[in-house]
Amino acid sequence: NYICLEIYKFMPHIIYYILIYPLSKLPYFILYRISDLLCFILKNIFRYRKRIIKGNIIRSFPEKNVDEINDIYNKFYTHFCDLIIENLKGFTIKKNQISKRLTMSNPELVNNYIKEGKNVILVGGHYNNWEITAQACPLYLNHQLFAIYKPLKSSFYDKKMRSTRGKYGLNLIPMKLTKKYFELESESPKAIIFGSDQSPSNVKNAYWTTFLNQDTGFLFGAEKYAKDYDFPVIYVHIEKIKRGYYTVHFELITDQPKNEEHGFIITDFSKKLESNINDNPPYWLWSHHRWKRAKPQ
Repeated sequence: NYICLEIYKFMPHIIYYILIYPLSKLPYFILYRISDLLCFILKNIFRYRKRIIKGNIIRSFPEKNVDEINDIYNKFYTHFCDLIIENLKGFTIKKNQISKRLTMSNPELVNNYIKEGKNVILVGGHYNNWEITAQACPLYLNHQLFAIYKPLKSSFYDKKMRSTRGKYGLNLIPMKLTKKYFELESESPKAIIFGSDQSPSNVKNAYWTTFLNQDTGFLFGAEKYAKDYDFPVIYVHIEKIKRGYYTVHFELITDQPKNEEHGFIITDFSKKLESNINDNPPYWLWSHHRWKRAKPQ
C-alpha cells in the first residue's frame, strides 16, 4: 500500500516527464497531425462533452439551421484539439516562436499609459488561444504584468503552469490575493489581466446581462477593481489568422472608470466578446458549461 501511495503521489511528475514534456518538444507539423487524430477520437469515439457543446451552440444561435450548427460544432473540435496541442507546446516554446506565431497590432494603446504612469486592466475571454497571448504579453507590453488565475488542485501542475505562463515576465495572482496585488507598490505601472467570461460561482454577486441570446452572469471583479483603483480598462481581442497563428488587437473600454455607470464596463466587454464570437463562432470555448447556473429571481 505504501508503494502504491508513493506511485500515486508522483503520478503527475511521471505523466509530465514521460508524456507531456516529450510531446512539447515535437515540431508543430507533427503536433498538428496528433491534433487531427485527437480530434477524431474525442469527437467520434468519446464524444467529449457533445451534449454541452451542441446545447451551448444551439441556444446561442437560434437563427441558425442544423447544417450551420453542425459546421460550428465540427470546426470547434478541430480548434479545441489544436489548443490542447498548442498549450502542450507552451511548456517548451521559445521566445522567437512566440513572437512569430502571435503578433500585437497596436501595443501602443497599452504602452502609452505607462508614459503617463498609469496602471491598466486588460480584460478578455476564452476565445482563440488565450494561453499563448498571456505568454506573449511581456514581449510587447511595457507594464509589469500580472494575471488573475484559479490555482490548480495539483501543486505540481500549478507550479508548472505558473512557470510556463510566466517564463517571459508574466506574474500569476491567485484569485483570493487579487486585492493585495492591486494595492502592491511596484517599480513600474502594472497591467492586470482578467479572464471575465467564466461562469460565476456566486450568481448573486454576478453581473447579469444578455449574452449570446441568453441571460448570462459575469464575474464583476474587473469592473469593481477598475472603479476602486481608477485603472483604465482595455479589451483584448485575439484573432486567428491561420492554424497556429494569431494576432491581438486592443480596444479601449474606458479610461475614466469612476465616471461610468454601474455595469457599463462588464456590458461593453460582453458585447465586444459577443461580436468576436458571432464573427467566428468555432473559436470560443463551447465545451465550458457556461450557463449551468440560472439567473436568480
